[in-house]
Amino acid sequence: MDLSRRDLLKLGVLASASLYLPLERFARAKDMRSLTALPTPFTAAFQRPPDVDLRGSAGRLEVTMRQVQAPILGPGRPQTNLWAYTATDPKDPTKTLINPTIHVNKGQPIEATQVNGLPARHPVHGYESWVSVHLHGSASLPQYDGYANDVIKPGQRKVYKYPNAQGARTLWYHDHGVHRTAKNAYAGLAAQYHLHDQMERDSGIPMGQYDIPLILRDALFARDGSLLWDDNSESSLMGDVILVNGVPWPVMQVEKRRYRFRILNASLSRSFKLSVSDPRVKMTVIATDGGFMPKPVQVSSLRIGMAERYEVILDFTGVVDPLAAGTAQVLLQSGEVKNNVDFAHTRKIMKFNVARGTVADTSQIPSYFYTPTAPKPGSTYMGPDEVMGLTEAMATKRRTLRFERNNGMWTVNGATWDSVVASGYTNVVADPAPGSIEVWDFVNTSGGWFHPIHVHLIDFKILSRNGRAPFAYEQGPKDVAYVGEGETVRVVAKFGPHEGKYMIHCHNLVHEDHDMMQQFRVGPEKGAADPDHPIYAAPAA
Repeated sequence: MDLSRRDLLKLGVLASASLYLPLERFARAKDMRSLTALPTPFTAAFQRPPDVDLRGSAGRLEVTMRQVQAPILGPGRPQTNLWAYTATDPKDPTKTLINPTIHVNKGQPIEATQVNGLPARHPVHGYESWVSVHLHGSASLPQYDGYANDVIKPGQRKVYKYPNAQGARTLWYHDHGVHRTAKNAYAGLAAQYHLHDQMERDSGIPMGQYDIPLILRDALFARDGSLLWDDNSESSLMGDVILVNGVPWPVMQVEKRRYRFRILNASLSRSFKLSVSDPRVKMTVIATDGGFMPKPVQVSSLRIGMAERYEVILDFTGVVDPLAAGTAQVLLQSGEVKNNVDFAHTRKIMKFNVARGTVADTSQIPSYFYTPTAPKPGSTYMGPDEVMGLTEAMATKRRTLRFERNNGMWTVNGATWDSVVASGYTNVVADPAPGSIEVWDFVNTSGGWFHPIHVHLIDFKILSRNGRAPFAYEQGPKDVAYVGEGETVRVVAKFGPHEGKYMIHCHNLVHEDHDMMQQFRVGPEKGAADPDHPIYAAPAA
């Protein structure tokens, strides 16, 4: 509905800070829907993100964050201003790649120079456009981890050094600027990063053109095509348009063979319960956030919270050819998830058109990838076999972290990130010794919210949910735990290989910004002179 400013004043909704919010928000405060006509599902073609393959190279890359325009709503409709990571195509220097997937080999360190070429002020929200780049899933030194207050201001640049010493996995890079993360990521600052190794190459799983990134997110749109912001009183943003790699409800042409999909939930606040519409298409989970599971698990559905990554193989070989000329159609869809807000088409994700006839497919789904083993002594990089070899009995300390809303703020053990800043970055919720093994309980006593909890630096093993076994598909190395309403999730981790301060936070990015984030410290406090201080050791310039 359309309300004038006079109408809103009569209703008493324009006051104090509300004056700084778009009037469009109040016109739709109850239903939180896009103000423009939505694209028609399953009419736009699937798009694979571009690749930057650094394997075998000198390992240097320059990325510039820029404002770009994209025809998300379709031909003849207003374009949408997005913020994106852009890079020059190594194969064709005349081309600029938008949010490219970066490929590296295990053991190949790289340097990524991130340049803030964004507008000095956000064109809608008006804040200074600082950023911080987090390579999510990387065991990086603190000064290269994307610490929230280690910001790159407009016109500045920062060199990030990534060791890439872990096993094959799906990582992603996204914004982590303090109190800007949700809006910056919502504007588009998110892309995948693939770490490859020999085990992956030897496994026989689909590779190359049959290894597909899927970045899922939701969004709201204004009439002029711009992204519409409505975080429902700093609680969550629920969009009515589902985007896959930036395309609304796309259609992908596939062959009758196996495909590997690297699924990332890059939404701010929405989770998904994924399934396929045709039971003849088998869905097998082969990897979690931190890499391969000990053995693949076939599932009928899969819940994925914000920032979680699951690698799945969809096997289309069982799809029956249609009687008439054409293609069989299979939907990737979402079921109901508690405390999501559903709209007309938010249970739909994308459609696969399965081509007629058979094709040669030499890929396979192995019976297992590895056997879990006890971790090596000392503070070293952990392989997925060592993460999954951790047990509760190995822990030398147990801690409890509570995720709650207090006095309108999202807190961890009753404290906010502002308390960390006020302490001179010394306050911590945990101080594990290097190489130590600890059990942490993530506790969510609320009935109205779930919290996907991300621990930087380390991978962990989920031991239990409310005392019961974790879901079969999450029994692999993780760095995000979906902590549901009223749940206690118990995890075990070994801390290292680096010392220093790292963040732990809710990956509902609205919660993170208001202010559900704390830090832990591996090793002793070293003060501002710490050679690996997350802010002072390698500042942007």
